[in-house]
Amino acid sequence: MKVYMETLGCPKNFNDTQVAKGIMSQNGIEIVDDIESADVMIVNTCGFINDAKKESIARIFELAEYKGTDKKLIVSGCLSERYSEELFGEMPEADAFIGVNEYEKLPQILESLVLNGERQNAVTGCACDTLGVMPRILPENPYTATVKIAEGCNNRCAYCIIPQIRGPYRSKKKEDVIEEAKWLAERGCKELILIAQDVTLYGTDIYKKPALPELLRDLCKIDGIEWIRLMYCYEDRITDELIEVMKTEPKICHYIDIPVQHSSDNVLKAMNRRSTRRSITETIEKLKKAIPDIHIRTTLITGFPGETEEDFEDLLTFVEEMKFARLGVFAYSREENTPAGEMEDQIPQEIKEQRQDAIMRRQLDISLESNREKIGETLDVIVEEKDEDGSYIGRTQYDAPEIDNSVIFTSDKELKPGNIVKVLIRDAFDYDLTGMEV
Repeated sequence: MKVYMETLGCPKNFNDTQVAKGIMSQNGIEIVDDIESADVMIVNTCGFINDAKKESIARIFELAEYKGTDKKLIVSGCLSERYSEELFGEMPEADAFIGVNEYEKLPQILESLVLNGERQNAVTGCACDTLGVMPRILPENPYTATVKIAEGCNNRCAYCIIPQIRGPYRSKKKEDVIEEAKWLAERGCKELILIAQDVTLYGTDIYKKPALPELLRDLCKIDGIEWIRLMYCYEDRITDELIEVMKTEPKICHYIDIPVQHSSDNVLKAMNRRSTRRSITETIEKLKKAIPDIHIRTTLITGFPGETEEDFEDLLTFVEEMKFARLGVFAYSREENTPAGEMEDQIPQEIKEQRQDAIMRRQLDISLESNREKIGETLDVIVEEKDEDGSYIGRTQYDAPEIDNSVIFTSDKELKPGNIVKVLIRDAFDYDLTGMEV
């Protein structure tokens, strides 16, 4: 049996896909990159916000056009987990639906589907998962890789459906994280990206204390790993111990993703966030004092129900004051079965998007200023690809793959993706740097 699988959504979904491919391959199923040659197509979907749902649904219908008489189509991931009953009834184009917890059962589901040919909704809704050391199918030359250190979420942010989709927070055992990281290093991985809905909560369930600093120290001991990146840290759980580890361990990137969402205390309270404007500001100031070159990425939401013009002006001022090196903004997406979805004072879509655009326009100047400060510096850059004109495209330790800035540079050497080289920065733009290898 030949299976084609593609992924939509966040790094956690891409990690799930690699695990799913590994499970199938271990059970004698051939993974192919060509849709035409596949017996079964699987699309791992995102169902977090409206735009993601629309993209997932559109892609399902696009893949359905390849079906023919024998080819099967399976929909997996968050969209299936969230809407399996509705989709099963309204989308006959798909032959099976599985959620985020059924990947271990995928070989059996495939066998049943191909042999019996009956449509099935295999979503169980149980919070079991693949948190142990699982087989993974990695891309060729996996110089960068995610490691999921936990699954699920205990936070109850008013706008978010993730706890209902992925269940409560469950940490992966430290020895399993270490074993997976060593396995990745043996296969050429140089950059580990630690992911979870909240990496700063790691260990509190199974070890009864925050265990991220200890985990980081152990990961830094692994030969071959050169960069370790933290994604999705809650501000109120960034401890002095964590900051000290980031400061003293040279392998840990001076980069941290802290999705603060807003600055107005009124909006933060309505969002059911634990942070306040003051606590966010104090944490950021503490990080910058301890690690002067720290690059902080954040995400914000504009147009949350009840957000006043005063709240929005506060957010604009906050962005100017904090000078986030990396920033993304989402217009609030009204989601059913969330407290925010039932709130009064919903903001018109036009105003939400206007506020989103205003934040991003303000951030352009901040990003350009941050980039210009790097002119004349020599930075370590990990090579990602070679351009058609012979130049190279890469990233600094201050940039996560796919979402942050790039460095476009020249070199007299023949470089390969994953090489880490020193680049003299010669010029800067809104979101990119240019330079030459030295």
